[in-house]
Amino acid sequence: MEKMDLKACVRSVRDFPKEGVVFRDVTTLFQNPDAFEQLMQEMVASLQGLDVDLVLGPEARGFTVASVLAYALHAGFVPVRKPGKLPAETVSYSYDLEYGSDTLEIHRDAIRPGMRVAVADDLLATGGTALAACRLAEQLGGKVVAVRFAIELEGMGGREKLRDYDVDAVMTFPGD
Repeated sequence: MEKMDLKACVRSVRDFPKEGVVFRDVTTLFQNPDAFEQLMQEMVASLQGLDVDLVLGPEARGFTVASVLAYALHAGFVPVRKPGKLPAETVSYSYDLEYGSDTLEIHRDAIRPGMRVAVADDLLATGGTALAACRLAEQLGGKVVAVRFAIELEGMGGREKLRDYDVDAVMTFPGD
């Protein structure tokens, strides 16, 4: 398969969710089977040799990326959810957003001490969601060996927030 320009498959929507923001919509890439396959192959290649036991994926688009990575790596998949969405006992992590705060949860029994964990999501902007997923894994004794993204928005502070982790993204866009 000839390499595609994956960035050309990402739709840019101006003034969404608010005026002045350019929203990078990865769902158009997901809809293109060749582009989606190439994206996932590149993300899997970046995790080879890390002996990943589990891949954590924040809702909602992170489920798409993380579950495919887990399958390809023969690892388990752990959904990272908003409060009240998981049926069994959970652990939670709260973090600040630009305007307010948020909380994420995983099942208490999802990670055993010493498990090697990758966190995967569609997009890195400010890094709060990914950092929360890392902290949840660490609360349960997991070792975060990688944090992977389809897209990184440059200049938004996410990579700096995740400076203690092995971070990589397939594509970068300006954070406008």
